[in-house]
Amino acid sequence: MSFSYNLATDHVSARPAGLTFVRAGDITTRYRAWGTAGSPIVLVPGAFETADTFATLGADLGRDHRVFALDLTGTGYSQSRAPFTASHLAAQLLDFLTAMRLTGADAPLLLGHSSGAAVVGLAAVERPGAVTAVMFLDGDGEPLPIPSIVRSLFINPYRTTVFRLGLRSDWVVRQIYSSQCGPLCPRLNSAGVQQWRRPLQQTGTASWLSWTLRHGIPALTGAQLDALRSMPIPKSVVFGLDDPQYSKATPAKVAARIGAPAPILVPGRHLTMISAPQQVAAAVRQLAAE
Repeated sequence: MSFSYNLATDHVSARPAGLTFVRAGDITTRYRAWGTAGSPIVLVPGAFETADTFATLGADLGRDHRVFALDLTGTGYSQSRAPFTASHLAAQLLDFLTAMRLTGADAPLLLGHSSGAAVVGLAAVERPGAVTAVMFLDGDGEPLPIPSIVRSLFINPYRTTVFRLGLRSDWVVRQIYSSQCGPLCPRLNSAGVQQWRRPLQQTGTASWLSWTLRHGIPALTGAQLDALRSMPIPKSVVFGLDDPQYSKATPAKVAARIGAPAPILVPGRHLTMISAPQQVAAAVRQLAAE
């Protein structure tokens, strides 16, 4: 089912040893797994994130579930293959479920973090019956406009220079992590900095960044959100109490938009799987029990 990827066939930089991959459709997909028994749960990261972002949450849920997390194409260690649309990412996710035999009676609960919410929502809409439940974690599934000044700054040669300079600085990596995670999260040590930096140094990440700056992060259309709301599967919305990316009214609006009960608010900012893993795990177990 899984294999160790041959670096000679894919030109990347600084990829750690011991990663696990599976062929999912047209993409060689890196994933992590926890637990050996219980109903399956698949965790889908957002922009600039990998399966490693879910390490603490995955280990907690793995005590009574079979848990998987993958790297989406374009970020992390999975093979980079454009276009990086919600549709293409959802297809990668659905192909991953097939490759891992998470189908039929083993269809999983899907959790999408941040922009990953759009990916799990679209996967549920495009293949009814392939998903038992959906959770939006710190994400609304809607488009995020990118200011024109940012697009102007991130054009070559500036884009490559700024991106590389930022990645070289431990201080920059720690500042971004701290601003998104908040004071409840453990401070990044040297290994933690590398865990966030290395995936962004892989071949293909620059192409993903360029594409995203032109087209925006993966998002659902109004019609797709309507279709998700009408689906008769359990849904849940979980947000950090102090998430700087959304207004205080956003969680309730998202829950109403996708047909979920009242949102669950947990301590933290935008990386609640790190700031409040036990509370998020409790919310996931509650949804799985439905």
